[in-house]
Amino acid sequence: MADPYPIRPITDDEFTAYHAVDEHAFHSGPPREAQLQRMIQIFEADRSLAAFDHAQSAGAGIVGTAGVYTFRMSVPGAVLPTAGVSYVAVLPTHRRRGILRSLMRRQLTDIAAKGEEPIAALWASETPLYGRYGYGWATTQASFAFRRGEGALSPHVPSDPGLRLRIVEPTAAAAELAKVYDTVLQTQPGFFTRNDVWWERFFNDPEEDRQGFSPQRCVLAEDDSGPRGYALYRAQGRWDEDRFLPESLLDVRELVAADPAARAALWRDLLSRDLLSEITARLRPVDDPVLYQLSDPRRARPTVHDGLWVRVIDLPAALTRRAYSCPVDVVLEVRDELLPGNAGRWRLRAAGPDGGVTCERTTDPADVALGIAELGAAYLGGTRLAALAAAGLVTAPRPSALPRLSAAMSWDPSPWCPRIF
Repeated sequence: MADPYPIRPITDDEFTAYHAVDEHAFHSGPPREAQLQRMIQIFEADRSLAAFDHAQSAGAGIVGTAGVYTFRMSVPGAVLPTAGVSYVAVLPTHRRRGILRSLMRRQLTDIAAKGEEPIAALWASETPLYGRYGYGWATTQASFAFRRGEGALSPHVPSDPGLRLRIVEPTAAAAELAKVYDTVLQTQPGFFTRNDVWWERFFNDPEEDRQGFSPQRCVLAEDDSGPRGYALYRAQGRWDEDRFLPESLLDVRELVAADPAARAALWRDLLSRDLLSEITARLRPVDDPVLYQLSDPRRARPTVHDGLWVRVIDLPAALTRRAYSCPVDVVLEVRDELLPGNAGRWRLRAAGPDGGVTCERTTDPADVALGIAELGAAYLGGTRLAALAAAGLVTAPRPSALPRLSAAMSWDPSPWCPRIF
């Protein structure tokens, strides 16, 4: 019987129909022309799958989508090719027909067949969806909300008299921002590489999307040797006209610093700005160092939520191309229904942070048993396998092996991805 919803990569001239599925699923409108051109610059038609309903009487017949961005992402001890999954959507009229399941299966098969990306990563629109396809919750993000006068830093935080702050136009300072970002990327799991096109995407700030806020602005921390940190932010001027009191808002969109003194200088500047009633920051690391630099960290009012979800595509390649915090020698029994090449028993041996790693099939008894989603959750070093075991999601036929493996896969700093792709 023929597949009622055949799947294939789209062609360049099908992008409008492809994007229309995303618009319906996410309740948005069509992109403006300038925005459309920026989308097309980073769009990869050959890696963008569509499900077609040829019974449709009009239109291109695209009823489901799933795309991939090709980039590299920092993992513990390395920077790896990564499939950045996006554009996952099904038309509201075609839900509950198995279209999403078919798209995700095909996408995983295609990524594995390409043979270049050991892992895939995505931001989940709805968290119940992706565990069934082997993705695990790999990073935890935080949001902060400071009120006026609540952002004082401890007098003990480091400072540098040679450091200076400069307000710049983001696009004019793109090279300086990229230098800071690329420096941090080398040691920060969860950062993905940004070329000029990706930077342009994040600088894009059309007035129609600002919701009353100012254009995106930037403050740069630098010394005579060059840039050491930056903050991208926007603000909204507001007043209580009856009482003539300032109620302006400032939203930190991205703050990246290469050292503690630069980080403190940037936060001190933003948190002490005049005329503000609230300062917010989203998509921050859950253990953001600023929490330990504040005089009163409770005033950040942190709330936490999931961030990146990671899927192991090629198990031996993924496990041998990252580093481990301590030596470990363990037999894993892994379940993977969608990519059966990952399933079975694997002996993982790692000599420590700077040592060699091997991962080979074995018939030895399992020390730790887990699903591929749990392995993906632990892969970037932020989700501890011991916590997943406490939740009943990981078992340890040899109990003494679990704490060692959990410690070995953990990593400092905790993984963090500062932007949604």
